[in-house]
Amino acid sequence: MSKEDTGPADFPVKLDDAALKSKLDSLSYQVLRHGATERPFTGEYVDTETVGVYKCKACSAELFRSDTKFHSGCGWPSFYAPTGDDAVVLIEDRSLAPRIRTEVQCANCGSHLGHVFEGEGYDVPTDQRWCINSVSLILEPK
Repeated sequence: MSKEDTGPADFPVKLDDAALKSKLDSLSYQVLRHGATERPFTGEYVDTETVGVYKCKACSAELFRSDTKFHSGCGWPSFYAPTGDDAVVLIEDRSLAPRIRTEVQCANCGSHLGHVFEGEGYDVPTDQRWCINSVSLILEPK
């Protein structure tokens, strides 16, 4: 699902696409604004264990914290929960029909972050894997 599917009016922060495109590298822009995905095991934060806060690369909203990050082996940074229920928006994603996934967007600006999966059996408190593209995040170390 692309950003255009949800509409910019649905989010508190309105981003100027031209300014964002000039600020970001091509892959980050394609992921954040058009729902693309970085290749597995290539992202900067896949194996990072730095303590800190992960923020939206487009608008700097706080999304995840390092204490909820875990190694899932899936090839993307994995978290078991966002910083709060209001940090993200969940959208039904039928782009791989018949498989239905749940897309994760920044609740502040509507940028695509990745997908959330449930019931995979990871030993985490929520039984969820928030599979997030590294290029959609900025890690602010503590």
